[in-house]
Amino acid sequence: MKRTPHLLAIQSHVVFGHAGNSAAVFPMQRVGINVWPLNTVQFSNHTQYGQWSGDVLAPTQIPALVEGISNIGELGECDAVLSGYLGSAEQGRAILEGVARIKAVNPRALYLCDPVMGHPEKGCIVSPQVSQFLLEQAITKADILCPNQLELDSFCGRRAASLEDCVGMARSLLLKGPKVVLVKHLAYPGRAEDQFEMLLVTAEHSWHLRRPLLAFPKQPVGVGDLTSGLFMARVLLGDSWEQAFEFAASAVHEVLLETQACASYELQLIRAQDRIAHPRVRFEARLLSA
Repeated sequence: MKRTPHLLAIQSHVVFGHAGNSAAVFPMQRVGINVWPLNTVQFSNHTQYGQWSGDVLAPTQIPALVEGISNIGELGECDAVLSGYLGSAEQGRAILEGVARIKAVNPRALYLCDPVMGHPEKGCIVSPQVSQFLLEQAITKADILCPNQLELDSFCGRRAASLEDCVGMARSLLLKGPKVVLVKHLAYPGRAEDQFEMLLVTAEHSWHLRRPLLAFPKQPVGVGDLTSGLFMARVLLGDSWEQAFEFAASAVHEVLLETQACASYELQLIRAQDRIAHPRVRFEARLLSA
């Protein structure tokens, strides 16, 4: 029997709704990954509601929990670490310590960093110290970096002017450490207003993907977390970068179709679970360069 991959997912958790681990863990499990959730924060709901309650995990708990997994002899079974929303820069540094420890016992393990820097206009709150940690430290240790357009611009210190510019900016980040950059949402000037666009860049190739932009009164939260999780899951299951890119885009679209049909602000993961595992429509990525 083929071995089931194991992934340590270190990001936020909400009791109600879907964001962070609450958006990514179940879909990753549904496609066949054994996920170890480690929650950086536990909030009642995501911050874009404008009010929430809960606590941030003490940074010392992250190495302690990794140590606990090591003590039972399971740390070497970890095939990847995924990090997302951080409650503090200290948490981020603790995560990098954990990544280093896991790679010491499993050199093939991958680290995917979803560099959540926040978007105050939308109500996503992240401290400047966290953003600085991501810009200066996390990028150098990540094998896979998954920014959105705002975060890509922040890493490069300027706004993108075109799709070609986005490709160049993403490729420049490869020089800082990552093997792959997945831009989960492009927002460059002149793009098609009715399309949702994504970009995948490696040292050898770049791919561009479009899917229909679905209309919502208020865009659901957690789409980026879902995208990063499914991309990482499919890579661990043996997909090529391109195949994982196409699968993630297709599965996320299925979730959004169900969410739209239910007129919901929260992602309808449970209702869409079979379509997450087996998307009905597949979007093809277009190769931009060899």
